[in-house]
Amino acid sequence: MTLLTLAQANLIADKALDKAQSSGFQPQTVVVLDSGGHIKVIKRSDGASLLRPEIAFGKAWGVLGMGFGGRDLAKRCEAAPAFFTALTAVSNGRMVPVAGGVLIKNAQNEIIGSIGISGDDSDNDEICAVAGVLASGLIADTGA
Repeated sequence: MTLLTLAQANLIADKALDKAQSSGFQPQTVVVLDSGGHIKVIKRSDGASLLRPEIAFGKAWGVLGMGFGGRDLAKRCEAAPAFFTALTAVSNGRMVPVAGGVLIKNAQNEIIGSIGISGDDSDNDEICAVAGVLASGLIADTGA
């Protein structure tokens, strides 16, 4: 399995933040995790609000933990709220099941990490996450 490198994680985060700025979105915070759920990079735009790192981490951690993108996670949460209440409890509140959490896959379609972004609405967060992953030459899985 390919590992997500620090250079790739930095590029993903930088390109995601560039996309947010060029699109006129609100200040963003980006968290990139490796396949084991360990933080590779956290970057925060000037002016990003206080809870954004925790929200971005929750988006990235949730998709990685469940193995599917944020859009699918959100749909499943809506369909089975009791199950997701239990997941929130067993994950110590670390799951944020909304768009903006994206799996990062290699050319062999293996999950090598995830990205979570918070700062604007979830759809715009996801746009930035996908832009960052694609700029690195990897595959973005939003769960759409």
